[in-house]
Amino acid sequence: MKHKQNGMTLTSFVAVLAVVGFALYIGMKLFPMYQEFFAVKSSMKALANESGSADMAPAKAQELFFKRMDMNYSDSVKRDDIKFERIDGGWRMNVNYEVRRPLVGNLDIVGRFENSQDLTSRSVE
Repeated sequence: MKHKQNGMTLTSFVAVLAVVGFALYIGMKLFPMYQEFFAVKSSMKALANESGSADMAPAKAQELFFKRMDMNYSDSVKRDDIKFERIDGGWRMNVNYEVRRPLVGNLDIVGRFENSQDLTSRSVE
C-alpha cells in the first residue's frame, strides 16, 4: 500500500519565498515614510499644545515645528510644504509633502502626506 506524498515542491517554495521577500522589501521602504509622517503629526500636536500657540506668528510656529522635526531626524518636510491660514482664535497649520524613495531600477515608491492642525487657545483635535 503506497501513500502519495503531499506538500510543496522546491520550485513552489522558492516562488512563495520570492513573493514574501518582495513584500518585506516593499514594507522596509514604506515603514520609514509612515514613521516620519507620524513624527510630523506628533510634532504638530505638540506645537498646538504649547501655551501661546494661537498668538504665535507663523514664522515662529514654523521654527518650533522644525526644531521638533530635527529631533526626530526627519528631513522630507521643507519650509515650502507648510502653509498657515488664519482661523477664529488662531491659525491652521497645513503640512502637505511628498516622499520619493527608489524601489527597483528606475521604479520609485511615492508617498503623499497631508495633515492639518489648529493652533488655537481651545482644545486640540
